[in-house]
Amino acid sequence: MSEANAPQQRANQAAGTIEALTKQIQQLKAQRDAVILAHYYVPPEVQDVADYVGDSFALAKLAVDLPQQTIVLCGVEFMGESAKLLNPEKRVLLPEPGADCPMAHMVRKADIDRVRAEHDDLAVVCYVNSTAEAKTWSDVCVTSSNAVKICRALPQRNILFIPDMNLGRYVAEQLPEKHVILNKGYCPRHVTINRQQVIDLEEAYPEAVVMAHPECPADVLDEADFIGSTKGMIEHATASDARDFIVCTVVGILRELERRNAGTNKRFHFPATTPRCVNMDQVTLPKVAACLQNPAPYEVHVSEELAPAARVTLERMLEYAAK
Repeated sequence: MSEANAPQQRANQAAGTIEALTKQIQQLKAQRDAVILAHYYVPPEVQDVADYVGDSFALAKLAVDLPQQTIVLCGVEFMGESAKLLNPEKRVLLPEPGADCPMAHMVRKADIDRVRAEHDDLAVVCYVNSTAEAKTWSDVCVTSSNAVKICRALPQRNILFIPDMNLGRYVAEQLPEKHVILNKGYCPRHVTINRQQVIDLEEAYPEAVVMAHPECPADVLDEADFIGSTKGMIEHATASDARDFIVCTVVGILRELERRNAGTNKRFHFPATTPRCVNMDQVTLPKVAACLQNPAPYEVHVSEELAPAARVTLERMLEYAAK
């Protein structure tokens, strides 16, 4: 291999590997009666092999309605748990069982018990990015796309929002009639985005639309023209006539932004410290193939002790969101 031709040859080899893996996955999927669901944050080649790509709320809804008996959830642990809770009779596979969400663990039952003791009129609202156990401590789950709607609809005035304080703060700002109590959890990926990075991009692209996920810090949201879930940002950019967009969320969203806006002159700019979810990045095509070849080590299980109460919070979320 000559030095001049080496980069192209490596690219061709990588493309050949992806093509072969994709073909293998399609064959295995048919054998297993499987459907592949992928979150917007997993690597592009995994999104490309998926049957459906979406945010956590879209994937949760899809999992309930799909006929396949095996669900391959290309995401992190709490997503696999949610799919299993909503589909207890189906086999749910997580291609990388070790892919976890640090924020999911950033809440303590002792803190919830303390707040419940202090407020009779209280709803514990749990961001879906949480463990199955944390869901059992809660009254209802929400996602970033429906948190405001569901919290507004709750009869209780007092809301303890767990585990993400940034999304909880955003909800509180939208609902001044509610008393929202914050937990100290946060997304380690979104908090790497800071206001100065956004300002630097605004100076470079003064006509750009700033889009931010509500998991971002408050001063970043202050700079935003649009605040919304991953799906919300994708739809907003697609509908907009703007050329430049400053995107304050995990860079995995870029694959769907580019796909939806192919053939346009739209450009998407991310902060200097590009937010990457190292957990989502662990989900690879070889792992998707491996879990379909030998499902047992990749199967998601939720303990019988936790499942009933955790499932109720997810079902309530779907009920409130449908109203």
